Amino acid sequence: MKISFKDAIAFSIIPQIIIVKWLGKHTDWIEIYYSKGIYPFISKAFRSLFGWVPFSVGDLIYFALILSALYYVIRNFSHIKTHKVAFLRDVAMVLSIVYFTFHFMWGLNYYREPLAVKLELTENKDYQELVNFTKLLIQKTNETQVKITNDSSLAVKVPYTHQQIFDKTLEGYANIKSIHPFLDYTTPSVKTSLFSTGLTYMGYAGYLNPFTNEAQVNGLLPNFRFPIVAGHEIGHQLGYSAENETNFIGYLVTAKNNDVYFQYAAYAYALGYCLNDVRRGDKEIFDELLLNLNPGVKSNFQEMAVFWNSYENPMEPVFKSIFNSFLKANNQTEGIKSYNAVVSLLIAYHKQHPL
Repeated sequence: MKISFKDAIAFSIIPQIIIVKWLGKHTDWIEIYYSKGIYPFISKAFRSLFGWVPFSVGDLIYFALILSALYYVIRNFSHIKTHKVAFLRDVAMVLSIVYFTFHFMWGLNYYREPLAVKLELTENKDYQELVNFTKLLIQKTNETQVKITNDSSLAVKVPYTHQQIFDKTLEGYANIKSIHPFLDYTTPSVKTSLFSTGLTYMGYAGYLNPFTNEAQVNGLLPNFRFPIVAGHEIGHQLGYSAENETNFIGYLVTAKNNDVYFQYAAYAYALGYCLNDVRRGDKEIFDELLLNLNPGVKSNFQEMAVFWNSYENPMEPVFKSIFNSFLKANNQTEGIKSYNAVVSLLIAYHKQHPL
């Protein structure tokens, strides 16, 4: 039986999945030939192509594709009902093309060498080390908060526009490359998302568009968190896909910034993750540590909680579940919980590079 071109593309998703999973077992190949080989050229080319545009081209493409798909289904609904197999074949063909494009443009980075290996870090989950590091972060966060406000009871208000934060984030990357050359970042393409309201209701602070290589930051985020997310999404652009690793990169590039507001944002961000891990281990110790936090720092944490709670909706768990499944399908076995795995990276790193 003769197989049509559309059939061939649709069925090609099966060998594609097999090949990707096979390649995923060879992290050294991915690291050398893709993450350090092909991908940097792809990324820089698309950052050059779209980085100068002041709005998100990728968001507009997504919007146009969604409208086109809806228009096609509505217009051809009667035909689809009578040709269900052909329609499903067409859907499979589109998914096959998207799957190939996603992995070629960015997705193979999910299978690259772990960042801990590159940095020669030995991670562990010793609870006492976690508590000690959290105490140090509390001290640094409190000191920086007072340095900014001169009053331990006042919340920090980051006084910059989004563009100023983007510019200062680039300065942070310029600083960090002297310590870690692999974090060298040029030809910037980082923007606020046109769909920031939708992202907020879905519970997302930002994302990297893998098809245009634009780093997108949720424009509704409080400025207290904005610098970290900008650094995080640029980390994705540099080819680091694991969320714990880009959380770490976002922290590192923000903490190494010369700007005191950025340093505060970084320390408070890391502290939040550490306190969560402390609480999971021993609620009494968590309560004791929390007493040492300046009221102004607590106000900033409360600001973030109020922000996310104000956009809480019944569909958010659904979106989180979809993203959780997506992460697990792409070599992040802990799914969304992988964000929290940044803590062991932070502790291991600061053993070598004390705060």
